[in-house]
Amino acid sequence: MRVGATQSMDSMNPFLAVRLVSTSIHRWMYGYLTVPDSKTLQPSPDLAESWTTSPDGLTWTFKIRAAKWSDGKPVTADDAAWTFNKMMTDEAAKTANGPAVENFESVTAAGQDLTIKLKSPQASMLENPVPIMPKHVWESVTDMTNYDAEKYPTVSSGPYIAVEHKKDQYVKLQANPNYWRGKPKVDELQVIFYDNPQAAIAGLKKGDIDLIGRLNPPEFQAIQNDPNIEAWNTQGRRASYLQINHGATTNDDKPLGDGHPALKDVKVRQALHYAIDKQKLVAEVQSGLAKPADGSIVPPMYKDFFWEASGDTKVTYDPAKANKLLDDAGYKKGADGVRTMPDGKRKLEFRFSIHTDTPIEDKLAEYLTGFFKEIGVTLTTKKLDSSKFTEETGVTGLFDIAISGWSVNPDPEEVMATHLCSRRPAPGGEGGGTESFYCDDTFEKLYKEQLGELDRPKRAEILKQMQERLYTDAPIIAIYYTNDLEGYRKDRITSITPIPEDKGLLYGGSGYWPFYTVDVKATAASGASSEGGSNTGLIAGVVGGVVVIGLVVFFLTRRRKSVADERE
Repeated sequence: MRVGATQSMDSMNPFLAVRLVSTSIHRWMYGYLTVPDSKTLQPSPDLAESWTTSPDGLTWTFKIRAAKWSDGKPVTADDAAWTFNKMMTDEAAKTANGPAVENFESVTAAGQDLTIKLKSPQASMLENPVPIMPKHVWESVTDMTNYDAEKYPTVSSGPYIAVEHKKDQYVKLQANPNYWRGKPKVDELQVIFYDNPQAAIAGLKKGDIDLIGRLNPPEFQAIQNDPNIEAWNTQGRRASYLQINHGATTNDDKPLGDGHPALKDVKVRQALHYAIDKQKLVAEVQSGLAKPADGSIVPPMYKDFFWEASGDTKVTYDPAKANKLLDDAGYKKGADGVRTMPDGKRKLEFRFSIHTDTPIEDKLAEYLTGFFKEIGVTLTTKKLDSSKFTEETGVTGLFDIAISGWSVNPDPEEVMATHLCSRRPAPGGEGGGTESFYCDDTFEKLYKEQLGELDRPKRAEILKQMQERLYTDAPIIAIYYTNDLEGYRKDRITSITPIPEDKGLLYGGSGYWPFYTVDVKATAASGASSEGGSNTGLIAGVVGGVVVIGLVVFFLTRRRKSVADERE
């Protein structure tokens, strides 16, 4: 099976990898303590076959199942303990998933029992997003920062084993015969990296690839009437929003970057929110294939945790109210119609950072420019490649407003954690993982409360209060929740199970289930011929037909990241 992706791997090292494509592939390769249930998305057994917790909620004991690594060695609790302890003691090992172990006091192993002692109760313990690594392979790594993990075949415990990776071109995986659930139906799984969605769609139509996910509306509409392609349109798990530089600081509260000072004023941020016609953005930028965001950063597919504004809290499209907010706050319009700071020294002219070669973001920029002009604010588009975008909007603070988004997991704790004070970068740029440079006492207090609340409905209410705080203080402005748009070849894929199984997602899902259950028609090109041939030649031909991404050296020590999914 050949999967097209419009993002390339940043690292084969799971301790460092933060991009969505990377973490997705690692989910297919490695086992976790738990995985989302394919029907309910609730935590279900993976390498941990069962668990218990102490009455005070501070001690968790996981029974590690009798599974094998792909090299035949047994999976033990010691592998899990080594993984977590490595992250607790090695700063570089925290790059991708550091927050997941911040509350760990100690981690020990005895036989197949893994014991984790916490500093304080943690409601999300069963949502731990860290892949368990084989100690006997990884304990010899001395410089995690510079370890690329390009040794094949990998030693894995998940459904697939990586056997080859050509940077910015493809990753080739093979079925793991030792996988505890049983070997996948597909012998070889290839992920082929395209420079843009249009090239990937052309590949899907030609039959060069079998499945493509995370499509924008124009590409999705291009496949809707193709008789050979199943066009997949479901509610998504992604929130799209504007990141506002409200005064970026380091984690020791020192100013950072060159954000416009007007954006420090909550009245300005709220005015921008009232100036945005989200219904029009959905209709004309997303072609109706999204839901306007009258809430925060948790999409509505997660019914337990989704919060939606109502009453006086709800921000509706109201340019008159936006203008009044700015008038009352002293931002006067000049003869050219552009407002200035109350002291008259600087105009309200903001940069809007978007990604290079993303037509849908160009279109969004056009609409936002028009909306903001109505309230006396000038918006100028600034296009950046993926690595520069990540650096400027998550590390150096060299931006005013930026497009952003997040693929949210079934438990939203991590996406909330990206707005904590501790996630801001250190003075030297290390650590962090902020999504907004936010640091707010109320938000911090609520975050700690939800961590210790083991009653799910009560915890959900606290998480909703956190979303309301982000909504009203506006360090970010959610604009819409995009649908999950995918497509696959009906003449190649004979069966595939989404997650959740009822109207769920495929490539865009939060677990490996679709790629474990998928079955395809055997062909010589896919490596399933009687001669057992590889598909390397075909991959080279496919990649040769597109413009391959030329990334600058990616950031290993500091990159905007998510515990489980990178938002680009």
